[in-house]
Amino acid sequence: MPLEKEIFGLLIGGSAAVMGIAIFVTLFLWIKNNNKNSGYVWTLLHLMLFSIAIYFTFQVISIDYNHPMASEEISLQLGIAGVIWALSMTCLIVGIFNFSKSGKYSSS
Repeated sequence: MPLEKEIFGLLIGGSAAVMGIAIFVTLFLWIKNNNKNSGYVWTLLHLMLFSIAIYFTFQVISIDYNHPMASEEISLQLGIAGVIWALSMTCLIVGIFNFSKSGKYSSS
């Protein structure tokens, strides 16, 4: 997909900055709240898989669309990005489920 030269760098830099902040905040909260470790693990796994999905999506943007197999290449890269994104969302759901489990509802 044709983009202006500066846009690709801005996309990479912006995505990396936002993802870095999200990972840093997650790690900070994990250290601060020493409980519910599995929820933080699943959240970090989600962020990492989502970063990989973004990488494959950026690969699609940078493909030379003039070469003969561009359509197939783009379809493959988007398919890979979609599968990894779906796995990351599954990790996010499991993480949210683990965070929602609380000892306050147990009978003691």
